[in-house]
Amino acid sequence: MRYQGRISNWKDDKGFGFVTPNGGGRQAFVHIKSFSNRQRRPLGNELVTYELTTDAQGRTQAANVAFVGERAARAIPSKRGTTRLWLAAFFLTGVAGLAIAGRLPLAVPAFYLAASAVAFLAYALDKSAARSDRWRTPENTLHLFAVIGGWPGALAAQRLLRHKTQKASFQLVFWITVALNCGALSWLFSSPGATAFRSILRVA
Repeated sequence: MRYQGRISNWKDDKGFGFVTPNGGGRQAFVHIKSFSNRQRRPLGNELVTYELTTDAQGRTQAANVAFVGERAARAIPSKRGTTRLWLAAFFLTGVAGLAIAGRLPLAVPAFYLAASAVAFLAYALDKSAARSDRWRTPENTLHLFAVIGGWPGALAAQRLLRHKTQKASFQLVFWITVALNCGALSWLFSSPGATAFRSILRVA
């Protein structure tokens, strides 16, 4: 059975809020993942239709939420998400290949793998915190992990965990960090950059 109500107390940074049923009654918790249209984020006070479910603790939740005027349907997996995985894998494979060929120090792919693992873990912890209403990992921290080399792991986390993919402002900054990191790697790949990097390694 579907009900109709309005979004209330929406917290976009945490991705959740409540639905107040038309005519009054008990509010239902709603998470961004429960919306059938992932391309549109609620701002608050939108009229929606929804189904009611309960979580493991017996709390009322809204499911299969649709904005009024839109059809409720299951989200179709995006091809863009699969492209993210391929891009991350292609980049890491390419960096490893350059290192094996002697064009980059072996420390470079090792660092990218370690940074990617840390970034993936940070995304996983942040998503878990969002679900349980705990302290969230600051977005600036996630961007820091990306810009220092963890962006392949961040891309994988965004696709596999379905986290941080719909917030346009976050995605804009994220792709800027990717560009900055790739630019730094290009400099390292150049002769002056490689010479400077080896000098740093010798000093260390």
